[in-house]
Amino acid sequence: MEDKASKFSVQQLFTNLFKKAVTTFKERALLLVLVGLVGGLLGLTYSLLRHTKYQAEITFLVEENKAGGGLLSSLGSQIGIDVSSMAGAGNSVISGDNMLELLKSKSMMQECLLTPFQKDSNYLLADRYAEVYNLRKQWAKDAKVGKEVFFNDAKTDTRLKDSLLSVIIKRIHKKEFSVSKPDKKLGFFKVSTSTNDELLSEYISERIIKIATDFYVNNKTSRLKSNIARLEHRTDSIGQLLNNRTYSAVNDTRYMLNLNPADVNVQGSAEISQRDKMVLYTVYAELIKNLEISKTALVQETPTIQITDRPILPLENDEIKWYEGLLIGFFAPFLFLFIIFLI
Repeated sequence: MEDKASKFSVQQLFTNLFKKAVTTFKERALLLVLVGLVGGLLGLTYSLLRHTKYQAEITFLVEENKAGGGLLSSLGSQIGIDVSSMAGAGNSVISGDNMLELLKSKSMMQECLLTPFQKDSNYLLADRYAEVYNLRKQWAKDAKVGKEVFFNDAKTDTRLKDSLLSVIIKRIHKKEFSVSKPDKKLGFFKVSTSTNDELLSEYISERIIKIATDFYVNNKTSRLKSNIARLEHRTDSIGQLLNNRTYSAVNDTRYMLNLNPADVNVQGSAEISQRDKMVLYTVYAELIKNLEISKTALVQETPTIQITDRPILPLENDEIKWYEGLLIGFFAPFLFLFIIFLI
């Protein structure tokens, strides 16, 4: 009996609620429809005037080798060379985790914005950004600027361009650009750019990664490259001296064929030439050995930057279709007001 009463009461509740909803709609139909139409008109206007954001996401991997480790370190220790110190182990200015801050740095974004929008063009990314957001008109109306500024114009004051560029960079970092590391245990990084222009979002994401990773790799390998350059210069110098000493030793040997037994100086000169040749040969061999080890260390210590996901046109966007704005604008206030009357 209790179950039947409970079932009956629930059914009765829904029945009463439905009757009340119908009565409320009949009594307030005109007001509800009017509010819905106003909301629909506002939603339609918003969808037409709203700027669509285009999002470009790039995921890349930074893979680093442990400096001076493994077989290369063992080989170097056998011949008396500290490969770890040559590779700069423990002295690296930046590490993988610092890639996050590197990508967020003002200098990286500034260099990115000053690249051409299209290949072999004087039209820069910064100029494109100013055009997309109508910043030039705002600058022309500003009392401190008072004119439209083009970043590719050499006649414009450098200080003014740097100041406006800083404003753009702050705006991008605050609203439109983000860098994250999805998993702290892995070397994956994600860069996301969301602007009102599809190509602008794509170019900023791609170019800042190129600029930052080039800087990163050059920084990680700069010491080894410098060592290799010095070794190559020294090897070439010693090699030239060895060639000259070899020709000299050959000439001394030829003189020895017609040697006067009483001429002691010729024998001494020949011995000195052979000694110098052997010393130079030993030094040259060691330099060649060190140079090859340094080149191998450079290959081992160069980080691998691999892009795993890149943006594909058309980019993902948050566009609201006109009919979506109309329907959402109509039903949202309609249902809200209807529930209030119903309660």
